[in-house]
Amino acid sequence: MPTRSAPASYPPETRLRDFLKTEYLPHARDTVGLSAMPGGAKLYAYLIESNTTLPLTADYVHKLGLSEVARDLKEMEVQKETVGFKGTLPQFFDFLRTDPRFQPKSKEELRTEYLAIRDIVMKHVPEQFSLVPKTPLDIRATPDYREKTSAGGDYMQGTPDGSRPGTFNYNTYDLPSRYNWETNSLFLHEAIPGHHFQISIAQENASLPAFMRFGGNTAYVEGWALYAETLWGPMGLETDPYQRMGGLSDDMLRAMRLVVDTGIHAMGWTRDQSIAYMLANSPMSKTDATAEVERYIAMPGQALAYKIGQLTILKEKAKAQAALGDKFDPRAFHAQVLDTGALPMSVLEKKIDSWIETQKGK
Repeated sequence: MPTRSAPASYPPETRLRDFLKTEYLPHARDTVGLSAMPGGAKLYAYLIESNTTLPLTADYVHKLGLSEVARDLKEMEVQKETVGFKGTLPQFFDFLRTDPRFQPKSKEELRTEYLAIRDIVMKHVPEQFSLVPKTPLDIRATPDYREKTSAGGDYMQGTPDGSRPGTFNYNTYDLPSRYNWETNSLFLHEAIPGHHFQISIAQENASLPAFMRFGGNTAYVEGWALYAETLWGPMGLETDPYQRMGGLSDDMLRAMRLVVDTGIHAMGWTRDQSIAYMLANSPMSKTDATAEVERYIAMPGQALAYKIGQLTILKEKAKAQAALGDKFDPRAFHAQVLDTGALPMSVLEKKIDSWIETQKGK
């Protein structure tokens, strides 16, 4: 069948190109943050609160991020010393990015590793959780049609009746970039007890109104998943110092988000300055750091919610442990966090505080 030759030009696209080149771009700003725009500070304050569900200032969030980055760096130094690496921490980051021992040899190897991680985690679930979902979990490679543009792992929820399982997708595209030191942390976040537990437990609870079963806010949903990463010890993972580095690297990413997002939108940081900061403080690749920074530019405030949510849950847990002592049961605490669906952080705080008082009286 004969093919048609393409037209020499497309007038609408030509007009759009000319408009962008001659009219729009000459008048566009060369900064990337909201602070450079009229009303930008007020808009950013609104976005911080709407994403974190807490009335936090950009300055507070920035300083909190710097504190969290410093804490993670200190723990990373410990892991570097544990494995006997003789160079600096930035040199250790380069080693983790480039040494072939950390690069999976095949897609099947990666799948086998995640299946083994699931088996370890499931042995420890009864020690930490009395409330568990009925929905099963499937583990699959990210489908070919979207692997090039997907994250290293993601979660797709199942159906409320359990007829379709929840799915943890692990990405096998560009295998050398799927470092095997990050598998433990990724599974805890995306699968068990992260997104799979939180989302499945909520939607299985038919007594909740629909907006609590199926809705949510980023601070709670991602805060829980990031909190789940802190359970690496009780869940039997990250016993290897390289896996512990992977967990710290993931935590560092969320800590840096507090610094960089506020840096860009409240303190005049540039794109290149932000990328350089992320590379200097973690073993992430430049490609990933660039994608992260461009996300923060395009979605002000969204990336702050992960760490704020995690720290809120950790604060409430520490409060409960201090108040209850030997009476503290992680299974009961986790049930309180999970059994009413996604809550704003202030509501979750009040709920846990009330539960603590009830437990004191028993």
